[in-house]
Amino acid sequence: MARYQNLLIIYYSGTGNAKRVSEWIGAKAKEEGMNVVVTPFWKFLKEPLPEVGGNTLIGFCSATHGFNLPHSFLKLIFRFRAYPGSDVFLVNTRAGMKIAKLFIPGLSGLAQILPALVLWLKGYHVKAMRPVDLPSNWISLHPGLKKQVVESMVAHWKEKIDRFSAGLFNGKRTYWPAIISLPIDILIIPVALGYYFIGRFFIAKTFFATDRCNDCHLCLKACPTKSIILKDQRPFWKLTCESCMHCMNFCPQRAIETNHNILIPFLLILSILVNPWIANQTVNLSKQLIPDLLFLSPWIIMTLKWVVMIALFTGTYYAIHYLMHFRWFRKLMRWTTITQFRFWRRYKIPPTPLPHCQTQTSEP
Repeated sequence: MARYQNLLIIYYSGTGNAKRVSEWIGAKAKEEGMNVVVTPFWKFLKEPLPEVGGNTLIGFCSATHGFNLPHSFLKLIFRFRAYPGSDVFLVNTRAGMKIAKLFIPGLSGLAQILPALVLWLKGYHVKAMRPVDLPSNWISLHPGLKKQVVESMVAHWKEKIDRFSAGLFNGKRTYWPAIISLPIDILIIPVALGYYFIGRFFIAKTFFATDRCNDCHLCLKACPTKSIILKDQRPFWKLTCESCMHCMNFCPQRAIETNHNILIPFLLILSILVNPWIANQTVNLSKQLIPDLLFLSPWIIMTLKWVVMIALFTGTYYAIHYLMHFRWFRKLMRWTTITQFRFWRRYKIPPTPLPHCQTQTSEP
């Protein structure tokens, strides 16, 4: 008999990994006789919570982006006030792989540590922390995994999550999966911070729509953060893009691409040559204008370099977006990206039949 009467799971999902894990846990809770609500984070922000009595277990389930939780999901956790003092658990889906019969784990970075600390400081009781290594969906960096590999990984983790859920509902504390990877997660915190403050803005500007786009606007409607808008009648990715890969993986025309052959050399030139030169010139100019300023703080100089880089990224993206009006440039962008080829598979988690449970779920 479960020790909780109610289960609330809030999830962030791009290609369905976190959504599916949330549904697996919700289905097991329903079998235990619990009242279950599974909702995407954007619906949770808009719709009132149901009035429930009794003990409520709250789950936060999210994809891992850049070794951290997505910015929009972190904001939700920082502002979370529902059912104060309740028991909570954390699940993050991270980039798993499989070689032969060996399941290769991903890394969490801050995705477990930071939300656990925030919720603990708010007075919640963190009962479990569980990373889940479902197939990596970052197809802007690598092709989607083969179908048979995906299916075996999903089946493998479905069994693990069923066992995890059974223990969770009976009050079992589960921390060891998060603790095992903790030393490496701590080491990559600088990478997680770099992605959070810089990398996610750059990746948001690597997507573009090719001539395959038929103006169905499904990407605009399905974006979890509403970060795709129409600008000059073409899809335009705002800086609020979380790089969740939903648009790229679900576009029925395979019209959304990212260009490695142009953008990676551009990033290297920008990072190694242009950005330091502009920052150094700005520092020298400041010293000339203010003679008493003998030196600038290294932190100010570093901040200046990052501000310059973001400005250059954004300006370049606007220029690329304008050039996409010209057919010759659209062809150049399409035929110089390797994501256009059939071997660069798209990814979304395969559907799984589930027992009925009350949900507010919808794609993504």
